[in-house]
Amino acid sequence: MTLSPSRPVPEANSEEQQRLEVELLVGEPVLHAKELEPAGQNLLLDSTGLSSDRWRQLGALPLGLSDGRLSVAVPSHWGPQQRHELSDELLRAGLAIDFKLALASDLRSVLSAQAQTETTLSQTDADSQPIEAAIAPRSLTKDLNIPDASEGELLEVSEIEDLESNPTDANTGANTSPIISLVDRILIEALTLGASDIHVEPQESGLEMRFRIDGVLQKHLEALPKNLTPAVTSRIKIMADLDIAERRLPQDGRIRRMFRGKKMDFRVSTLPSRNGEKICMRLLDSGATQLGLETLITDVDTRKTLRELGSKPYGMILVTGPTGSGKSTTLYALLAERNDPSINISTVEDPIEYTLNGITQTQVNRDKGLDFSTALRAFMRQDPDVLLVGETRDLETAKTAIEAALTGHLVMTTLHCNDTSSAIARLDEMGVEPFMVSASLLGIISQRLVRRVCVDCRISYNPSQEELGRFGLLSSLENNVRFFKANTQQKNQAGCCKTCNGSGYKGRVGVYEILRINDLLAAAIAKRETTDVIRRMALENGMKTLLGYGLQLVREGLTTLAEVERMLLTDSGLESERRSRSLSTLTCRTCGAGLQDEWLECPYCLTNR
Repeated sequence: MTLSPSRPVPEANSEEQQRLEVELLVGEPVLHAKELEPAGQNLLLDSTGLSSDRWRQLGALPLGLSDGRLSVAVPSHWGPQQRHELSDELLRAGLAIDFKLALASDLRSVLSAQAQTETTLSQTDADSQPIEAAIAPRSLTKDLNIPDASEGELLEVSEIEDLESNPTDANTGANTSPIISLVDRILIEALTLGASDIHVEPQESGLEMRFRIDGVLQKHLEALPKNLTPAVTSRIKIMADLDIAERRLPQDGRIRRMFRGKKMDFRVSTLPSRNGEKICMRLLDSGATQLGLETLITDVDTRKTLRELGSKPYGMILVTGPTGSGKSTTLYALLAERNDPSINISTVEDPIEYTLNGITQTQVNRDKGLDFSTALRAFMRQDPDVLLVGETRDLETAKTAIEAALTGHLVMTTLHCNDTSSAIARLDEMGVEPFMVSASLLGIISQRLVRRVCVDCRISYNPSQEELGRFGLLSSLENNVRFFKANTQQKNQAGCCKTCNGSGYKGRVGVYEILRINDLLAAAIAKRETTDVIRRMALENGMKTLLGYGLQLVREGLTTLAEVERMLLTDSGLESERRSRSLSTLTCRTCGAGLQDEWLECPYCLTNR
């Protein structure tokens, strides 16, 4: 495999090891720190055409000038574009350039020392850092810090083949290969940042990497050179026990590692694309199953309702929401509360995301004919009490699950739709008979995840009437509420909040909408009533909407109106929330005026309540 000098190399445990890795990859010598210290001291303000501030901004160091050619030490991770831009700037001063490689850490040390010796420098040490480091994605060379084994090194749970074919080298020095170190450190960076997904995306310009943190995709690392795409892809596929020779079809696999004493699973999915195979890795923390409903659900009434549904002896519970909304975590929390030696619990999943002791978990294997419906029929002969179906995707699975619910079993499953009432229409669209749905369904849970506003840097404010009106709120009723907004003014810059790194948010909190089926709703479902009718009846029955739950989180200071608008605010949701609010508002039956709870009679027409 041919490697270019622009290949970013992750930092090793020592500078000497890192220097050797760079030299091995690029085939060029890398300057030592001692070779940089005496150089460039008198050249920064010399006839290079660039000021000292500009050199520090670039993170490069001039070394010497001879016959119109300037020797410049540049970071080893620089790509062709960065070199070309510097060459263009120096050409305007009539200078040609010869590039030499150096470690970015050594260059920063020399440039910082030069800044301290300049009497005219008015900036702080933070300002003397390269501007690109404050606003651009982090470089693998500079920012992938690997902790010691005592701090939580990424260790293999079981032996996994190395990229090298030599079994001796694979067993004795598996982590000495730069590609292996690079992939491991990408995983460590994602785990350290608390990412839920890793996207490795081949592009025309290089290999892009993005992390989904708190539900938002973010770019934290610089792109790798395009020629490293096959090596990185192959390494990930080997770790996931996938066929590295198959590049035309999607594949699914799993990686298991230990990180800081915890078992971490990576669900791997590959997809052929124009520039290579895109890889998406979902990070699964086995500790998430131990959160419990007390941690997941902040509202007491919602938590009580969900517990009551999960304690029923038979029936079907549907959990709806988009991908990554926490459906599996909620279901596992329910199963954990029902997990008892006296209850037989079986699950069928694709794939198995979390492991629970005392529960029979089955992996779907479509190549062998084991799908959801087949597994469910097999479960019925295993004397089950509680069944979990990972996802209801087709008519056969839905009918089998409903039949299990009608024959004395509690069935929990997920369904992809927007809200609770639309789940009924989704089942009808699959071809399930309405009377079977009405007879088996206990309740429908729709959920989302919104980001928590950072408690260390959040800003309190009074929203305008226009902002409140957009959410159907009245300023007269919200004047005693303390609203917060995220502080994102110093994102990824010096002086930003250390807790959230300037994003304004840290962590996520669940938003729930629970439609509990009663006799009236069951009759409406059996009659094939429209979604609007079912939703109106659910609101009259006291259902709290997703938007209403989200606004309550805003009032409690857990999130912001901007986050609610991003995740929950829709025209239909706003209309449902206004309808729900009107149903819960006291009005005089004579004059229609608004009343307060403590009033025994209308103060306008003196009519008793």
